[in-house]
Amino acid sequence: MSSHLLHTPEGVRDIYGEEKAKKTAVERLLRQKIESYGYRDIQTPTFEFFDVFSKEVGTTPSRELYKFFDKEGNTLVLRPDFTPSIARCAAKYFMDEEVPIRFCYQGNTFTNTSLLQGKLKEVTQMGAELIGDASVQADAEMIAMTIEALYHAGLSDFQISVGNLEYFKGICAEAGLSEETELELREYISGKNFFGAEELLDSAGVERRDRELLLKVSELFGTAAILEEAKRAVSNERSRKAVKRLEKVYDALCEYGVEKYVSFDLGMLSKYNYYTGIIFKGYTYGVGDAIVKGGRYDSLLGRFGKDAPAIGFMIVVDDLLAAMSRQGVVIGAEEACLKLYYDETDFHDRLTEARELRAAGKRVELLPRQSAGRE
Repeated sequence: MSSHLLHTPEGVRDIYGEEKAKKTAVERLLRQKIESYGYRDIQTPTFEFFDVFSKEVGTTPSRELYKFFDKEGNTLVLRPDFTPSIARCAAKYFMDEEVPIRFCYQGNTFTNTSLLQGKLKEVTQMGAELIGDASVQADAEMIAMTIEALYHAGLSDFQISVGNLEYFKGICAEAGLSEETELELREYISGKNFFGAEELLDSAGVERRDRELLLKVSELFGTAAILEEAKRAVSNERSRKAVKRLEKVYDALCEYGVEKYVSFDLGMLSKYNYYTGIIFKGYTYGVGDAIVKGGRYDSLLGRFGKDAPAIGFMIVVDDLLAAMSRQGVVIGAEEACLKLYYDETDFHDRLTEARELRAAGKRVELLPRQSAGRE
């Protein structure tokens, strides 16, 4: 047998033993908190038609998708993201539903990128989606639930940074930027490429005041006090309305008692173009990227035929585990497995004992007696 068959492709890996037990424990704790808010589990296919994740939907770029064909010649993709799949599902099965719908999910996503930088191409995500509720209270519920879920899983040192895309969009609209230029500018600012952003704005003929304001949004971050500064910095109603929404969300989060975990970032943007308003990310020590990403996507379901507002979040379980490990967080694993040894003379007795223990909820492993000295 060739030795290369023992190795996994680049960007994926095996998880087993104690690490897998810890992962299962963390997933269980996250799910407990999410389900306590009334969210019900949903499972969507691992692969979908290409159009579910197309450029028009505003999800992962086509070059980063795992694409293949079925026997009818349809282009299929492994899901890079759960939200479009759940939006499609909600539009299909809950078209006439007017009461808010709460979904939660868990599964693996796949991104075909060569710029790994320590990242995996296959990761486990867990998250929730609240569909049919456009209120400030829905925004606050999603953020508060994220905080409580992370804390319930054992993480205590983290921060949820909250922004509102409408603030940036309001400035872009006032500056007269086209949608194409706005998306390009978002990429530059997200990548901290401010020289590229300046060149783009110069070539678009943006006035000096608007240009300075667009470049300054990345500096508007901090505690709730930054919201007043952000409001003073703009004159257009769309951006000011976005700040007022953040103020109301913060008031609601204070009601939940989770405000110490919350900060604000008016320059927060996302590679997912389906986000429309409130957007948030969770950060902690030990990993270089956000362990939580979420936001409002009020137009996405409309692409699948159902006009409904929605907000959701996802936790990257693998990154959360890595952070908890590097921070020395103790993860409560499963109860130890009991070992019962037998030989031909007492197999019946040991089996009877094992069955009784298993019926009582214990984990029991039956082993030949001669293996006792090998452990």
